[in-house]
Amino acid sequence: MSRQDSETRPARSAGGDGLRGAPTPRELWTPLILAAAIVLVDQVTKAIIVAHVPLYYRTGFSIEVLGDFFRIIHARNLGIAFSIGDGLPFWLRKALFVAVPVAVLGVLVGSLYRSRDLTRTQRWYVAAIIGGGVGNIIDRVFRPQGVVDFLDVKFYGLFGLERWPTFNVADSSVVVGGVLLVLTMFFSSDGQA
Repeated sequence: MSRQDSETRPARSAGGDGLRGAPTPRELWTPLILAAAIVLVDQVTKAIIVAHVPLYYRTGFSIEVLGDFFRIIHARNLGIAFSIGDGLPFWLRKALFVAVPVAVLGVLVGSLYRSRDLTRTQRWYVAAIIGGGVGNIIDRVFRPQGVVDFLDVKFYGLFGLERWPTFNVADSSVVVGGVLLVLTMFFSSDGQA
């Protein structure tokens, strides 16, 4: 490698996983495989639920997986987390719950590609958030009855909730990706995971 090449190449940190320069094209595109897989699994599981499980609120039908602790049900959510905003007018729900998440996803995709501070691992966590976000946006755009939720867990009265609000694969990937991203930012030495 010539001296000029070494001066223009990004420096890598000693942390192994961390980068202190522009990520390689592979480091940029590979995490999107995870995002695409999350969208696929999310949409396939929702399609199965819609096709085979009647709406819980109409029928009370549930599939007990681990007794009453963990069940599969078919619920719809017109709002966002914890059904916040489900009573808003249709046009306002679409503006807030489609346009705003699309803008946030745009920022996340931009940070995935432009940030020199994200480690390889953190890029995967951002991709998980992107995949989950896209999965739920697809529902908000193409399912007029709302986002399909089907994972139902007993919460034993914690925080005043007998059951945790029903969720789906997309919700799980957003939460897990977000928590892991925050943890790696707070608990890694000099910001490196």
